[in-house]
Amino acid sequence: MNPRVILEDMLFKKSQQKRRTSPSNYKQRYFVLSTEDLTYFECRPGKKPAMKGCIELSRIKCVEMVYSEALIPCSYKYPFQVAHDNYYLYIFAPDKDCRLRWVRALKEETKNNCLFSKYHPNFWADGRWRCCQQNEKMALGCAEYDPSKNASKKPLPPTPEPQRRFSDPGEMVVVALHDFIPQGDLDLRLHKDQEYIVTDTSDSNWWTVQDSNGNTGFVPCSYLAEKSPNNLERFEWFNKDMTRAQSEQRLFKEDKEGAFTVRNSRQAGVYTVSVFTKALGSNGQNNPRVKHYQIRETDGGKYYLAEKYLFNTIPDLIHYHQHNAAGLITRLRHPVSMSRHSAPRTAGFASDKWEVDPADLTLDVELGSGQFGVVLLGCWREIKVAVKMVREGAMSEEDFKEEAQVMMKLSHSKLVQLYGVCTQRAPMCLLFEFMEHGCLSDYLRGNRGSLPRETLLGMCLDVCEGMAYLESANFIHRDLAARNCLVSENHVVKVSDFGMTRFVLDDQYTSSLGSKFPVKWSAPEVIQYSKFSSKSDVWSFGVLMWEVYNEGRMPYENRSNGEVMDALTAGLRLLKPKLAPEAVYQLMDWSWKEKPEDRPSFNLLFHQLLALAEL
Repeated sequence: MNPRVILEDMLFKKSQQKRRTSPSNYKQRYFVLSTEDLTYFECRPGKKPAMKGCIELSRIKCVEMVYSEALIPCSYKYPFQVAHDNYYLYIFAPDKDCRLRWVRALKEETKNNCLFSKYHPNFWADGRWRCCQQNEKMALGCAEYDPSKNASKKPLPPTPEPQRRFSDPGEMVVVALHDFIPQGDLDLRLHKDQEYIVTDTSDSNWWTVQDSNGNTGFVPCSYLAEKSPNNLERFEWFNKDMTRAQSEQRLFKEDKEGAFTVRNSRQAGVYTVSVFTKALGSNGQNNPRVKHYQIRETDGGKYYLAEKYLFNTIPDLIHYHQHNAAGLITRLRHPVSMSRHSAPRTAGFASDKWEVDPADLTLDVELGSGQFGVVLLGCWREIKVAVKMVREGAMSEEDFKEEAQVMMKLSHSKLVQLYGVCTQRAPMCLLFEFMEHGCLSDYLRGNRGSLPRETLLGMCLDVCEGMAYLESANFIHRDLAARNCLVSENHVVKVSDFGMTRFVLDDQYTSSLGSKFPVKWSAPEVIQYSKFSSKSDVWSFGVLMWEVYNEGRMPYENRSNGEVMDALTAGLRLLKPKLAPEAVYQLMDWSWKEKPEDRPSFNLLFHQLLALAEL
């Protein structure tokens, strides 16, 4: 039996210094935890990752967090340790939740090993243990090792009842990014820029908060940002997921001297300020361009863009440079936001509402039709929605209604949000987030010849990010293609119709011989055995990338389904699109490996595409 992948993430590792002369360094690696081993890889843009280390789980003797006041040289500040054989591997996570997730999973998988009775809670550094000052690396630890502490526990099934939604996360103060008007009896009104105390985070989409008057209720967590000195989410100028190419495109479109944005850099945990200037070039002519400045951090925890000007926090740094160029090509005059004009979508209209009253729903023009029925533009209490009218006999309604609440809890900026259902009249309606520019395949064909390669890569990144979220939630799409992705008003591409094919009752759709079956997007194991998995979704994503770089062309457009199946069996694959760089085509080809286990995960594909976007 092949080992099952449990976790995978981009993390930092400290060299294990297995030789006395080896230097101490910190490197970013892609870690994969399976039921057999812990493996880490070096990721290279456009190339298959190179394995740099592998530890059999049976050899692990201790897994625990590291608590230290020592300066951590890498950008990930939450360390944990894996003791194996005669070595200690120090791994650094980007946040507390990620670290806890890895420690729990590793403890669960190694709980039956021959474990240490004691461990060292601090680092081994400079020839001694910082916690107990012993100078032998394999000296007995100074703290009792409890394998059950922070060990994984099976999660309770999701429940909507308020009395079972309290997890006591401690007092977390948050700031409202947007106004929120309650839609259900259990919701609380939010006022933009006001502070609230979080009392429960057990629901992944709706948190319980308390306002300054002591009132409590549910609010969408996407409307909140934690109040902390370097939490940038609440600032208009911060665009977390914007790539270098997208920032340049957006700033050139703004065309204002000093237009700027702050975004994540390719290097995890580091931020970049991108600023537009029309300053004269060396030839004395106007030279519109975008300059990118990396925000750097001193050993003492100060931030700077120009070395002479140091600040305690990043917001302080930005505020200063909004008034003083101080080493920059121009001061930061005009903050540019990619999507702050409207509030983010919520998972459902209210915390306690997923069934929509037909009286509150009005229907407008037809937007299109699909295998489930017609799609109409609708309005629910002044909110624009896309309403799918399910054709009678097209879908297993009872099965769908049973799982609709689960699907509604899937909430991500790169997924088309399912808001609710209306089952009190026939036909049954599904209410989705309205996407202004329609499906991706039509959008590509309608803009053929005018989309730069950076935009095409950004589309693939958007879809891959959404699919990585579904993968992490153990949710299989089953019908990923450009026709099942939609384009928003801000030209963000989002994944739609995830998991819907489970409820289809059309035999033609489920039969590999029927014309409706998406053979041209399907992995060999799906065609032959109807075996779906995240790795079969990865195959489909490779075909979607091919569609994007061919600007909406039909894959295998001159071949029948039968001919495609024969070609795949013979090992033939789609040819490289003219617009696709070689590195992108290598990722497509990697997605089309015959064996599912040889294909990359969406998480890994996303990091590879992100690296290409930053080149």
